[in-house]
Amino acid sequence: MIETTPGAFAWLQRIRAFALDMDGTTYLGGRLLPGARDFVDLMIARETPFTFLTNNSSKSRAEYGRKLLGLGLPCGPERVMTSGEATIRYLLRERPGQRVYLAATPSFEAEVREAGIVLAEGRADADVAVLGYDTTLTFDRLVALCDLVRDGKPLVATHPDVNCPVDGGYWPDVGAFLALIERSTGRGADLVVGKPGPLMVTALCERLDLPAGDIAYVGDRLYTDVAMARRSGMLAVLVLSGETTLKDLEGTPEPPDLVVTGLDELTLLLSTPR
Repeated sequence: MIETTPGAFAWLQRIRAFALDMDGTTYLGGRLLPGARDFVDLMIARETPFTFLTNNSSKSRAEYGRKLLGLGLPCGPERVMTSGEATIRYLLRERPGQRVYLAATPSFEAEVREAGIVLAEGRADADVAVLGYDTTLTFDRLVALCDLVRDGKPLVATHPDVNCPVDGGYWPDVGAFLALIERSTGRGADLVVGKPGPLMVTALCERLDLPAGDIAYVGDRLYTDVAMARRSGMLAVLVLSGETTLKDLEGTPEPPDLVVTGLDELTLLLSTPR
């Protein structure tokens, strides 16, 4: 354990809920990372609320729930929150009744419809355009998004990630699509919901019914996970089981409050208070 913020360990002991990144923190590809099952078991035994948080809006909460169960974690979709869910919460709260032109996978589209949001059939009747991580994106849909932006309609993106890590490399993500739209139209997104943005924290606090200071966010990326936690007032816990190394911490403008090797060390810290 490295405590980069004085009193971070004592703060950890007072935490009332946990939010965890998924890939690189809880699992890596199709492999559960050390300590993940022990951490979940400890949270359940203590009746401590916890949620898995991901920027990836290409899959539904049900799909992520099935993956967690398949990896051996006793967690269903009720434990998962995506940037897609945070976007739906934003639309219901800030744009009630508006018709949405949606570029998204069928699973995310189904979640949007289930929430009662009215989807526009095309450019003419849309009030706002929403871009999710659409792995089914067609050229026609991309043209429609650009046309809506040129028309002056607000463009909302579920998250800013430029690339999505996959087995064997990367796929272009929402941030790459946004760059294309901005290059074509001269205008970027009016709002980006996911990590490290504040709307993801708003949705998380709504879900857990707790203020940010009572929540620890555990993740493996400095520029999304740690940045979001630090800016919002959550306890920022960095795990070294994914993307970030100790060397990456040198000179970082937003260091984590606490650094652990992985969920195995975090579970040990929570089990043996000092």
